[in-house]
Amino acid sequence: MRPDLFEPGLVTAGEFSEAERAAVYRAIGTRRDVRDQFLPEPLPDDLVMRLLAAAHAAPSVGFMQPWNFVLIRDPAVREAAFAAFSRANEEAADMFPEERRDLYRSLKLEGICKAPLSICVTCDPDRAGPVVLGRTHNPRMDVYSTVCAVQNLWLAARAEGVGVGWVSIFRDEDVRALLGIPERIEIVAWLCLGYVDRLYAEPELAVRGWRQRLPLEELIFREKWENR
Repeated sequence: MRPDLFEPGLVTAGEFSEAERAAVYRAIGTRRDVRDQFLPEPLPDDLVMRLLAAAHAAPSVGFMQPWNFVLIRDPAVREAAFAAFSRANEEAADMFPEERRDLYRSLKLEGICKAPLSICVTCDPDRAGPVVLGRTHNPRMDVYSTVCAVQNLWLAARAEGVGVGWVSIFRDEDVRALLGIPERIEIVAWLCLGYVDRLYAEPELAVRGWRQRLPLEELIFREKWENR
């Protein structure tokens, strides 16, 4: 088709080269949730901006782009966050059966202190006003969009040799108070970022015996839901 027959704004699409496809799938397949393997070397500002640009390129419902990124480098703030996460982690440990608690407690959270950068990713539900295209019947679509931004950042980080750990065990009010986040803004993720020179060959929770990857074929349904 001649370029002048395209609708305004459209450009030619095409598949990636074999090497480009392999790089994309490698980033996906080797992405890991890093907890303890961070190196102390600071991340350059231009690298951090590339990662944030990748996050900002994520799809979002109604193109509302609800995400915000709070960059935390201050060791004192990260120490305070670690204390908050540690309190919540002890509470979480007691929720598991006794035979699982020792294994649970062996899973590291030191990334909060070891990684040179943390990013708190938040969601602003008011970014595009009270009525958002695509969110009219599912009010959580803005949060889902923000999680897409997290995934974009994570994959870009893998390509840059940067490890990312998502810490989700915390009391919302502790992080909100620590970072001065308004009540109307939703906290989605606390990410720890830093260079890594080693990664687990498989997800750490699988290696440590916590849980194994489910067979893909068991998760695919044809035409309608099947009870299994």
